[in-house]
Formats: sequence, structure tokens, C-alpha cells
Amino acid sequence: MAFVRHILVVAWKDLHLELRTKEVINASLSFALVILLLFSFAFDPTAEQTREISGGLLWLVFAFAGTLIVNRSFSRELSNDCLDALIVSPVSGAALFLGKCLGNVTLLLAVELISLPVFGAFYNVPWTRQFCPLFLVLGLASWGLAIIGTMFSALTANLKLRELMLPVLVYPLMIPGLMAAIQLTTPLVAGQPLSGDLLGWLKLLVGFDVIFTALALALVETILVG
Repeated sequence: MAFVRHILVVAWKDLHLELRTKEVINASLSFALVILLLFSFAFDPTAEQTREISGGLLWLVFAFAGTLIVNRSFSRELSNDCLDALIVSPVSGAALFLGKCLGNVTLLLAVELISLPVFGAFYNVPWTRQFCPLFLVLGLASWGLAIIGTMFSALTANLKLRELMLPVLVYPLMIPGLMAAIQLTTPLVAGQPLSGDLLGWLKLLVGFDVIFTALALALVETILVG
């Protein structure tokens, strides 16, 4: 119970700080909405083309907006030696890391759930027909992005070029997860049920999350202390 409480405390601390400043959420949400707007004017796709590119377009937007969120996970703790204080606190490294991930996933889902109605309006897509399976895919893919992004945010927190280094490190590792998310999102947005071959992509996405979560928890103490 103490472990879960520590996770929730860390997540609430980050979310409360973000609600006060709104720096990350405003930047990532503005970026997502601007990209969706620019794509709608630049390409003016037909209904058939929109169905074909919906998954790729959405996850292109979500992936880039997500890096803006995870980039601040540990860099905001550098002032006044707050990160050192967190590391030596009774909160374990795993609880600290999972709390950061939980806060990042919450912000990512908020951006995604605001962006989807905008996508539906700009591209005239009734995306709500398979909302529950779509939300499941959003949650799983966002967790994978948060795990990898938060891990590399801790590694690059002290680098001056962390804003440039983080995407370079995160995106190659996210390729399997993003591929699965795109393959699942495209038919779900079109209203197809989550069945058949889509279950294979869902298993890949779940396996991706499990593997990288286990790796991150195994390495978190070394990353934070080393």
C-alpha cells in the first residue's frame, strides 16, 4: 500500500504543478491542434484518404506532442536540488519513476482526448463508433511512450541539448509500439471492431509495454543514482 501511495503522491505532485503553470499542457496541446489544422489545409484529403491516414496522422501528432510532455519529467526537478531531495527521500526509485509515468500518461491522454474531437471536426470523421477499444489503444500506446520518454528524460535531464536528444533516443525505440498503435487506430476510427488480425497488433502493443516497463524498473535505480 505504501508503494502505491508513493506513486500516487508523485503523480499528484507533478499534475498539481502542471495545473498551476500549464506550461507543458499548453505547449503540447497547441502543437497538436496546429498540426491537425495545417494537415487539413495542406492536403485536403477525401473521405477514403482520411480513413487510410487517420492512424498515422493521429500518432504522428501524439508522438511529437508527447515528447514535449515527457521532456519536462525530471528537468523541472533540477532547480533548488529538488531531484536530489526526491532521490534521498523514503520514496523508492521505482515508485518515483512510476509516479512520473502516471502523471505523464494522464497529460498525454488529456491532449489526445481533446485532439480527437478536433480531428473529427477538421476531417469530418465520426471517430466515436469504437470509442472504448480506441481508448484502450490510446492508453496502452501512451503508457509505452511515457515509460520510454520518462526513462530517457531522467538520463538526459542534465544535458543542455536534452530537447534535441530526447526525440532522437525515444522515437527509434517507439517504432514497434507506434506501428501497433497506428495499425489499431486506423480501423477503429473507421468503425471496425477490435477482432481478427487486430488482436495480434493489440498483443504486440501489450507485450511492448510489459517489456519496457520491466526494463525501466530494473534500471531505474542505476539511472537515478548513477
